[in-house]
Amino acid sequence: QVQLVESGGGLVQPGGSLRLSCAASGFTFNAYSMTWYRQAPGKERALVADITPSSRRTNYADSVKGRFTISRDNAKNTVYLQMNSLKPEDTAVYYCNARVGLYAYWGQGTQVTVSS
Repeated sequence: QVQLVESGGGLVQPGGSLRLSCAASGFTFNAYSMTWYRQAPGKERALVADITPSSRRTNYADSVKGRFTISRDNAKNTVYLQMNSLKPEDTAVYYCNARVGLYAYWGQGTQVTVSS
């Protein structure tokens, strides 16, 4: 079955960096776009970035443009989110998402906390 497992979250000071990873299995990874979402306390889940199967196109939320970079390694079935210049408002649970056929699959999420 489809599995998405995020890792790489943690506590970081403002201005710091983190790299999130999402390891995928159970589907043909290189055939599907992948998306990172985040959900802050008391807020709805929101799209952060997505990437097409060949990495030809990426898309970012305005709030993270120029600071975050999404990438993927199809040989490793893994999608990444490099987060630089982190701000307290980036604090959230970050989720990996794949839409495979009619279904949307989610990982369990990884907590990112930006605080001094």
